[in-house]
Amino acid sequence: MELRKRRNRKRSKRRAIYCPMHGCYIDSVSQKHRLYADKAEHLRERGMGRKVSLRVMSSYTTVPLEGEWLEAFWCGECQQNEWYWVMRSPENTYTLNKVPEDLWQQAQGVILATGNPTVSEFTRRQSRRMNYYGVKDFVMV
Repeated sequence: MELRKRRNRKRSKRRAIYCPMHGCYIDSVSQKHRLYADKAEHLRERGMGRKVSLRVMSSYTTVPLEGEWLEAFWCGECQQNEWYWVMRSPENTYTLNKVPEDLWQQAQGVILATGNPTVSEFTRRQSRRMNYYGVKDFVMV
């Protein structure tokens, strides 16, 4: 019996993440989308000094932000999915905030709703076409 009790204590515990509106436990329904900084201002917002942040960004093009990510959760009270910006403190407590629009640009592995800015309008239009007659756009005169 004593062996079983020790074995059960080693199991990982659920993350204590609660709905900011209702206070009920919320379940994750997506993967974590890690955040990164690609400007010195992003590092300064997180408490790094001006000189140090400029030096870090001159050495690296992007810097991963530890303890921050975007994740979708299901709330039983609201009966809906909601995306949150999750920040983990050193004491393993979690803070949830609504995701600002500009933070999606810093997330890893997300598809932008506005589309890739480096893709031309012609390519975007052709990718949405579902029929064979799209070849007519390529006819040489």
